[in-house]
Amino acid sequence: MSANPAFVMGSLCIVGGVIGFAKKRSIPSLVAGVSVGLLFLWSANNLAKGTGPGIEGALGASALLLLSSAPRAFKGPVPAVLTVAATVTTYYYGKNYLALKNAGL
Repeated sequence: MSANPAFVMGSLCIVGGVIGFAKKRSIPSLVAGVSVGLLFLWSANNLAKGTGPGIEGALGASALLLLSSAPRAFKGPVPAVLTVAATVTTYYYGKNYLALKNAGL
């Protein structure tokens, strides 16, 4: 399983949160983007090193992003892209999580 999706999503979430704050002075965008982004990066680091609960963190961050972006998916291109990206990473890490659990690891 690759840590790359979590690295990419973490970076995008942080950059997106900062851009949201810079454009609209949205403190919720900044806090949410940086928080979810750091969770993704922490998970990616654990996945890359093979230590800690990396897959659980990546799955949790993906699900959190999906649940927060899905209700706004049709309000513009940014929420739509966030929803699609979160859906893809939730599926990817969810599938791998279930495979590891079924394998008894």
